[in-house]
Amino acid sequence: MSEQLKFIVEQLNREPFKKSFNLITFDSLEPIQLLQTLNDVLAEIDPKQAIDIREEMPEQMAKRMFTLLGMLKYKPSGGMAEVSSFRQGLVIGSKPVVHPILHWLLQRIPELKKRAYLARFLVKLEIPAEFLQDDIIAETYHQYEELVEGFKNIHKECEQLKSSGFSTAEIRRDIVAMEEEKDQLIKRVERLKKRVEAVSNHQRMLELARQLRVEKEREESLAHQKQEQKNQLFQAEQRLQRCLMKRLEEDIKFNSYMVSEKLPRELENMRKVVQYLQKVASEPAMGQAELRELEDKIKETNTVINHLIEKRMMRNDPMDDKLSLFRQQAAIIVRKKETKVEELQEAREELAAVERELNMKSSQAREQGGAELIRGDEFKRYVAKMRGKSSTYKKKRQEIAELKAEYGVLQRTEEILRERHTVGQQQLQSLEAQRGISGYSDTQEELERVSAIKSELDEMKGRTLDDMSEMVKKLNSVIAQKKTALSPLIKDLRALRQEHTELAPEYEQKKAQYDTCSAGLESNRSKLEQEVRMLREETAQEESRYHHINCMREIVESQMQRAADQSKINQSMDLQVRRTALREKYIANMGEQESLGKVLRQQVKQVRENQEPNMRQMKMWKDLETLLECKKQCYLKAQSQAPIGHVIQDVGKDMLVL
Repeated sequence: MSEQLKFIVEQLNREPFKKSFNLITFDSLEPIQLLQTLNDVLAEIDPKQAIDIREEMPEQMAKRMFTLLGMLKYKPSGGMAEVSSFRQGLVIGSKPVVHPILHWLLQRIPELKKRAYLARFLVKLEIPAEFLQDDIIAETYHQYEELVEGFKNIHKECEQLKSSGFSTAEIRRDIVAMEEEKDQLIKRVERLKKRVEAVSNHQRMLELARQLRVEKEREESLAHQKQEQKNQLFQAEQRLQRCLMKRLEEDIKFNSYMVSEKLPRELENMRKVVQYLQKVASEPAMGQAELRELEDKIKETNTVINHLIEKRMMRNDPMDDKLSLFRQQAAIIVRKKETKVEELQEAREELAAVERELNMKSSQAREQGGAELIRGDEFKRYVAKMRGKSSTYKKKRQEIAELKAEYGVLQRTEEILRERHTVGQQQLQSLEAQRGISGYSDTQEELERVSAIKSELDEMKGRTLDDMSEMVKKLNSVIAQKKTALSPLIKDLRALRQEHTELAPEYEQKKAQYDTCSAGLESNRSKLEQEVRMLREETAQEESRYHHINCMREIVESQMQRAADQSKINQSMDLQVRRTALREKYIANMGEQESLGKVLRQQVKQVRENQEPNMRQMKMWKDLETLLECKKQCYLKAQSQAPIGHVIQDVGKDMLVL
């Protein structure tokens, strides 16, 4: 327990809590302060929990913490058997309950943060089954489940991208390696330059090599586009197959419903109507007296039905009420299904009529020599295509006008510059002739040409860097593609978040009602369980008492039976029978025991008489043992010391001679 408190205090004193606790101050916290500390830790995991618990009712606080701990999958140490005591301890801020929770939370804060974040999107809303019978709610809930699954997949991909990213150390190593490769390539280019300068038409060869590289890159891009188009074609074929299969399944369901349920029912109704009409047609015409008689029978039948309904209402069986509710719901669903089927059938008939009319109009147009009519989807695509082309045409026409204007300006500028250049060249040649340095400008042009060649070679050197930059661009393009692929999902996620925020208050209200109802039922259940437990204990006690009394009764009966048997044996005149009696056996045993007691008393008497001589003899033996032990010690001591003299032993005396 002390290690647990030390860990809690250390973690609370660190970032981001900064509580400055020690073991004494933390252990002396009041229950409300301890609960506030627990709430601060929960707020670090889920920012929605950042509130002051003094401004909140204890029931709401406990319900909020129970919900979050259940979402984080915290299990109390006592298991499910101690749930009620755990709830009560959390409400009152008991240390044996709060300390393990803090220890468990502080051990795994990053993991719990991630779990709390995911729970906001992955914990599904609980919708009662009777609400899901509505088509709109069921479809919306199905879309919600699909979005949840999509969020799971996107989160997995995001985690994989995070885990597969390069570290800064790896990037630095790559940069260093690329710089080394750059130096090596520069040296290699210089060596190749020296070799190529001696070759004729080396500029032409370099240009052809560049074109070859460009064509190879273009070939790779075209192959990549071809593969992408193949994948898109394959995906489109799969989507088309799925759509066709879905449509066929819907048609099969509709047709099977029509064949198995609707049409047989309508056919049966029509048969009944025909039978009824045939019966009416076969019967003779009725007069007023017969009609009155039928009306009287109908009234009597209605009165009997009303009387039975009143009896049923007076009985008021709750099971029948529940069944009637379910029957009403089933009838409503059946009626809705029938209306939807009728609407679908009418829509299909209308669609078939419109298609027949369209085919007729198109055939008439072909007979009159006109072009084939464009259908709705094709016409929409055609209009969208023409709009795109018209906007592109306007942009291109504007660009052509701007280029023509710019071309006129540049042409005039070129003429002016040429005139200035010729004038400047004439002046320069005259000055060179005056100064005696004719041909200096030509030499300068030659130097400029050489510098241009040098710049081209420098450009060739930089192409290696361009290749590396292209690699970086490809990586950036891959990242951009991933971002574009994630952007629609993020938009859908935002819409779902907004929908979640709209549904959250209603959900909280329903959840609060559910919790209050469940708490009341839980308290009633605990009371009933306690009463049942007490009654079971009383039953067990009474059963044990009953069995004990039965056993005692059987023992007493057996003893009484034995006593009766013994009395019969004692009264018997037969000696052989009387010897088997217990009384005779007990008398014989008593005689044996008395004789044994006499022998033992005689032995005790002898022991008492010989006690004093035996004690004296035992004391003499102990003294002799002590004397012999003393002699042994003296002898061993004498053996260990150096001999000073020798001992002369004689009968009855010992002498030491130095």
